[in-house]
Formats: sequence, C-alpha cells, structure tokens
Amino acid sequence: MAATRRIRLLLPLFGVLLVLAGCATSAAAPLDAAAPPSTAPPTAASPTTSAPPPVPELPGGGHVLFPGRTMVALYGHPGAPALGVLGEQGVDASVQRARDLADRYAPLTGEPVVPAFEIIATVASSAPGADGDYSNESAPEDLVPWVDAAAAAGMYVVLDLQPGRSDFLTQARRYTDLLRRPNVGLALDPEWRLRAGQKHRVQVGFVDAAEVNAVATWLADLSREARLPQKLLMLHQFQAQMIRDREQLVTDRDELSVVLHADGFGTRAEKMETWDRLHQAVPAGVTWGWKNFYDEDRPMFDPADTLAVGPVRPVFVSYQ
Repeated sequence: MAATRRIRLLLPLFGVLLVLAGCATSAAAPLDAAAPPSTAPPTAASPTTSAPPPVPELPGGGHVLFPGRTMVALYGHPGAPALGVLGEQGVDASVQRARDLADRYAPLTGEPVVPAFEIIATVASSAPGADGDYSNESAPEDLVPWVDAAAAAGMYVVLDLQPGRSDFLTQARRYTDLLRRPNVGLALDPEWRLRAGQKHRVQVGFVDAAEVNAVATWLADLSREARLPQKLLMLHQFQAQMIRDREQLVTDRDELSVVLHADGFGTRAEKMETWDRLHQAVPAGVTWGWKNFYDEDRPMFDPADTLAVGPVRPVFVSYQ
C-alpha cells in the first residue's frame, strides 16, 4: 500500500478577531386613525399570505452542486503557509490565485469552473490545549473576511474540520452562522479525528459512519430550514480504515452533495493506487474529489492529467 501521510506537524492558529458592529433599525409608520370607513359591501375575510423568499443560487448558478460544475480550490489556513497554499498570501491575492487555477481547468471541462477556498477552520494540534482536544478552533468571525471576499468574487468556501479528540458535529455547530450562507459547505478530515490516548502523527485517525451521518443529518436539516441551495459535504480519505462502515453513509439527502476526496500524495503510481483502492465498495450517490500537492507529489498532476484519472472525473480539485 502506498505511503500516503499528508501534512507535516500542524501549527497553531493565526488570525485577527474581526469586531462586528453596527445595526440599523427602523420604526413602522403609525396607522392612520382618520381614514374614512369603507363603503364597499362586506366580504369574507381572507388571510394575507406571502410567498417565501426564493432559494439563493450557488456560485456558477443553479441550486444543485454536481453535475454541472467543477470546483478548483486553494487549501490551507489563513496566515499559515506551512498548512497549504491558501495561507501563502492575503485574502485578495488568494482570490486571484484561485481564479487563475480555475482558468486552467475551464477549457477542459465543458462546464462552469468555480474557484473555491477550502479553509482549515479547526487545525489539529500537537498540544492538547486548554480544552484538551488537540484541536485549535478558529473564531467564526476571523473567517468572515474570507467568506465575504469569496462571495463577492463568485467563489465557494469549504470549512474543513480537524477535530482531534472532539467530534465532528460539535465542531460543525460552532460554524452554524457561516454554514447558513449559500456559498459555504463543510469538509470532515478523519485523519485528525483522535480517540482517547491517541496523538496526531502517531496514529492516523478515523471516523465511523454513524458520526458522519449525524453531521449529514444536521447539515441537511439546516440547509432545508434556511432555504439554501444544495450544500457540499466532503469527506477526506486516503486509507480505507479512515471511514469505518463506509457503506452505511447517508448519501440520499437532497439537500447535500457528498464528495469523497482522495488525499494521497507521492509518485503518480502511489496516487493512482490510493485512488483505485478508494473506489472499491463505493457508497451509492457520491461524487469524487482529488488533491494535488505542490511539494509532496512527484511530479504533480497538471489539470489535464487530474481530470483524466478515471473511472469518473473528479468534480472538486484542491491544491495544497
């Protein structure tokens, strides 16, 4: 089996707290007590109804993620270059870099290519921290400038969770307000899901299908109640054991598009070995993602090679 460990020892979080202030208020005009009574014949009262607001569209248009678009993403954490290319520059330069990457795929797909950010919202840590969970959680307000910039540029955002000894649903709920936005989805990274007594880079973590399904149910319900377009739920994987009982994953909620994202790095043969192994006993209703590593791949796949991996084309491509 291929050597597929992914990320060097993770760093503490960086970030600047965004202070939100300001709120406009308005008062309703008083009723006109001097209005003359109506002379029209009485009629049966009918309730006033209003149509619900329209469901907002996704970046690239429509309400269903895949098929119909390809996403190309910068992966990492703001201000932390060692965690991925997203952290190598500020937000405006990251928008442009993601657009430039997407432009390389546009002539090859025959469909819209949407640039994206995959932001590590909770970063696995070598130290337990004050809460003992070996995960540093970004304050949601620290991520708002990145989500706002992405929305203004017509980009999608995926919030990636590395929960340590916490669980995925607990961490996902921390970002409820951001996930209520139509251009924000969620990624779960089981490599960094520890059990008691485990530590990052000593053991490769894992998650069972029941924990993933709890997140899927919560996220689908949130999307339905908030009248949002389909929400991305991405699952990172490079070893079969990282998602236990994978055949039991819930993939039939209309509110979600479930993407299995292959994260192996190395030689071309090693990457394809990982890719082919992950395609065994695939749950119904999933689509596929692929990651390219600037430093660890030997050599890195170019856009044409990436889209040609087969037997199905990846719909979400990230760069680390």
